[in-house]
Amino acid sequence: MRQSLTISNILSASRAVLVIPIGYCLVRDFQYNRYYALAIVAFAIVTDFLDGFLARKLHQVSDLGKFLDPLADKIGIGVYAIIMAWTGDVPLWFIILVLVRDAVIFSGGVVIKLKKKIVPQSNWPGKISVSLIAWVFFLGTIQVDPSSLIYKISIWVSVGMMIWSVWSYGKRLFIGRHVEVKN
Repeated sequence: MRQSLTISNILSASRAVLVIPIGYCLVRDFQYNRYYALAIVAFAIVTDFLDGFLARKLHQVSDLGKFLDPLADKIGIGVYAIIMAWTGDVPLWFIILVLVRDAVIFSGGVVIKLKKKIVPQSNWPGKISVSLIAWVFFLGTIQVDPSSLIYKISIWVSVGMMIWSVWSYGKRLFIGRHVEVKN
């Protein structure tokens, strides 16, 4: 238990909890609510970088951390996605695609863990995909016009990257390559 209670695992778990104040800021109508939400999201992004960096730097890489980090990302993005759909700031079809992608990747990770007794780490297509999804959510949070060129390009590039990331994770599941990503 003590080995699991590392600073990087605490940072990962904090991201799942941060969706509560983010959601509150997005659904409540008060001055600067969207900016407060973005500040909390920025903090969550910093914790996402720091957890992996500190785990490697402090030699605290663990199977729990390899599981907790993507789980926290999935929870955070999933809840943020649902809020974005509820507020109408991001199209529902995009949200469904994000949630299905995350469910497929997470389930594949569980299958790899059960069958091959290893915890696969995230890869670059997955990290880039999450960054692009976050960019679309950022545009939705600041309420960029969905008919604008930047919004349309962002949505479709994100969709393409999501498809690539699912293919990449699927290849790891069926071919068995479990390359670790170094930040």
